[in-house]
Amino acid sequence: MNTNTIIGILIPFAGTAFGAAMVFFMKKQMNDHLQKLLLGFASGVMIAASVWSLLIPAIDMAEQKGGTAWIPAAAGFLLGMGFLLVLDTLTPHLHFTEEKPEGVPAHLKKTTMLVLAVTIHNISEGMAVGVSFAGAMTGNTTLTLAGAFALSVGIAIQNFPEGAIISMPLRSQGLSKPRAFVYGALSGIVEPAAALLTILLTGLVVPLLPYLLSFAAGAMIYVVVEELIPEAQEGEHSNIGTIGVALGFTLMMILDVALG
Repeated sequence: MNTNTIIGILIPFAGTAFGAAMVFFMKKQMNDHLQKLLLGFASGVMIAASVWSLLIPAIDMAEQKGGTAWIPAAAGFLLGMGFLLVLDTLTPHLHFTEEKPEGVPAHLKKTTMLVLAVTIHNISEGMAVGVSFAGAMTGNTTLTLAGAFALSVGIAIQNFPEGAIISMPLRSQGLSKPRAFVYGALSGIVEPAAALLTILLTGLVVPLLPYLLSFAAGAMIYVVVEELIPEAQEGEHSNIGTIGVALGFTLMMILDVALG
């Protein structure tokens, strides 16, 4: 694994850490309107990344191999959705907008379950970055190093507000600012870990690359539909979340087309 790949898989984690650091500069809980905008923005980035950075390359790759182009995309996408569904069902976690925990009942602290909620969907983002860099490392023409970096930067941008969104509620739960920052930052450490594992696995199963790209896309879309959009649309002024989706989608599309 070269230096560019190592830097690439660490960029999203840096985005989460910088976002979590906002707990040192923001005195009160994040404004509801800003929170909706940022959640919508994260949704838009993930939707665009799933299409341009993952599904389209998967379809192009399958066409190059002479197979039926839609089979890897459809199968991988559904498997990715199913994987996150199982993970979401089994893992005890708590969304910051809810009072009742989800997943298997467990006697965990509220702060721990808040972190677990973010950690679950960070797995899908880490997988997406990992499979993109793995594809670029194989020299496949449909996946370039620039495109992998575009995806990594896009996810880092949407991780910035996510880091703040997790650290601020932790602070409001009574944690000190340093501890809230550490917890918020650590929620993103699963991304480089998942990316590294995906790269190692992809190196062993290159023929399955189209399926893995689509799998990552399905996992990311699950997070968007199950968590981010409902939270962005909750309560009044839901149009602010919709504006965020449009901004995030457009930015990620531009990044992928311009750099990929």
